[in-house]
Amino acid sequence: LKVILRESANFLMSSKYIRNLAVLVVSYGMCINLVEVSWKAKIKQSFPNPNDYSAFMGNFSSAMGSVTLIMMLIGRTIFQKFGWRTAALITPSMIGVTGLLFFLLNIVNSSTLTLGLSSPVMLAVIVGAVQNILSKSSKYSLFDPCKEMAYIPLDQESKTKGKAAIDVVGNPLGKSGGAMIQQILIFAVGSLGAATPYLAVILCFIVFNWFRAANSLADQFDEAMKQDDTEEGSEGGIQPAAA
Repeated sequence: LKVILRESANFLMSSKYIRNLAVLVVSYGMCINLVEVSWKAKIKQSFPNPNDYSAFMGNFSSAMGSVTLIMMLIGRTIFQKFGWRTAALITPSMIGVTGLLFFLLNIVNSSTLTLGLSSPVMLAVIVGAVQNILSKSSKYSLFDPCKEMAYIPLDQESKTKGKAAIDVVGNPLGKSGGAMIQQILIFAVGSLGAATPYLAVILCFIVFNWFRAANSLADQFDEAMKQDDTEEGSEGGIQPAAA
């Protein structure tokens, strides 16, 4: 296992293309974890009764399915009309805006923000639910297809090693990285609530780097696809002459 981890890490360091792709995967996992843990804590605070909690999560799951279906239907149109770059930037945009709003509601715990709801906590729960729905539906409809499309211009060896590196290093790091950050902050400041301002700053930092990596990868992807089209066009022009 240590050998596989070392080889995967070395390949990530040697390939800027795969490294950018890994940043996307790690960033998504960390952002989701940072927001979701705080959101679920707010849900339990708002719905101490298990039946109420189950009812809320049931409605949440239904909304998730409906929005994901809609996003899947419009995802193809986004790729066709706006291209890979725009599709790749939608997910971090949604996570950044809604995640920051969620943390802001937790920081500014004021009754003036209830907007007719029973408490600011409930408003944070609803915003967190919207954040979770938009983030995960955009992942299934845009983020995952973008990730798979990014492998297309790679040669077979790079494709195989790149997927292995991201599966071995990127996915686990994204899932565990967010949890580790929260544990360190809770140990440092005493509670998840007290860590909220720091989580908001860290979320902004991660999303910023996500944007940078996505834009860099988009430039590389477009260039690689143009090269592939040029090579195919050259081959296509030679074949008729040979015939």
